[in-house]
Amino acid sequence: MSSATLDQPLSVDYILGRLGRAAERVGRDLSFMEVCGTHTVHAFRSGLHSLMPENVKLLSGPGCPVCVTSQGDIDLLIELGSRRGVTLCTYGDMIRVTGSAGQSLELARMNGADVRVVYSAMDAVKLAASDKKRQVVFAAVGFETTAPATAAAILAASKLRLTNFTALASHKLVVPAMLGLLATRRVNIDGFLCPGHVAVVVGAKAFAPIVERYGLPCVVGGFEANQIAAALARLVEMVAHGECGLENLYPQAVTDDGNATARAVLEEVFAPATVTWRALGEIPDSGLGIRPFYRLFDAKVRFGLKAVEVPEPPGCRCGDVITAQATPGDCKLFGRACTPVDPIGPCMVSSEGTCQAWFKYRRHGKPVRVASSRKPMGVGA
Repeated sequence: MSSATLDQPLSVDYILGRLGRAAERVGRDLSFMEVCGTHTVHAFRSGLHSLMPENVKLLSGPGCPVCVTSQGDIDLLIELGSRRGVTLCTYGDMIRVTGSAGQSLELARMNGADVRVVYSAMDAVKLAASDKKRQVVFAAVGFETTAPATAAAILAASKLRLTNFTALASHKLVVPAMLGLLATRRVNIDGFLCPGHVAVVVGAKAFAPIVERYGLPCVVGGFEANQIAAALARLVEMVAHGECGLENLYPQAVTDDGNATARAVLEEVFAPATVTWRALGEIPDSGLGIRPFYRLFDAKVRFGLKAVEVPEPPGCRCGDVITAQATPGDCKLFGRACTPVDPIGPCMVSSEGTCQAWFKYRRHGKPVRVASSRKPMGVGA
């Protein structure tokens, strides 16, 4: 794989010119998938979709951690959070996700459950240390970006010998999901814009199996508009030149091998596990289970929990959205029964969800255009 570094940031105009010329050389429709909620939101917020060539599309994949959490796991969180004597700590995005019975952690809290929004897993450890009469459970949802913090919290609880702290581990791994999605043959894409935040931890080389097994180019990109556009331009250029490679366009934060310290903490506390994803079902070794040595801090063991998979809310197409089978605009609930104020599916609940991004920036089916004096696509550079 190769890396690129820019001594001076290139303008969006220059990068879009490159993108336009490469797309013109290809001469056919191209689709690329991003698997990062931050990429989803920033692409819409910057109006990037409206500035790309007509034959280039950026699709959203399973990159929002709240959105990919299965209904069974959500029901488990709500059931556990409603138990007497339990304090459930969660990140803010999970509190309004609706379970199969129409309940949510927010509604459970209104009905008397002790559900608290925290900013880090360590906040839950501190709470458990300060009130040892209650069982404190941390809702551990997220990808490789947040999993090291959960691992560190479990290590801290172990050091403090806390007997009232556990984590309900629902962490998931991005690369196995990307491979699992391709294995279903339900998507027809020309390459991946790989998630920069995940790559910081796992390293750019982690995406090599996608290139090797499926012959699809992959580019690790940053999150500013020019960084996303540069990654897309490079993807289109590789297709135009008949190349298939793995490139890192975010070297200021991402190395080939990732963060050794974070990976070591993950490996000490967690082991790969088969977990269920929304719309993708069970994927082997695509999640993180707490190792037996730390089973004292595993909420599933402590409370005897087992998730039972249940269907999505009636009419909700969140599963289709995160597998690029539909856009939010294809869902009959979108913008009508399902809005950020009164969401039905997790793609509308989460601040990184594609449905919420569409509602804010693309509600009427067309991308929001930003004011610009740039030349038509492909002209000038």
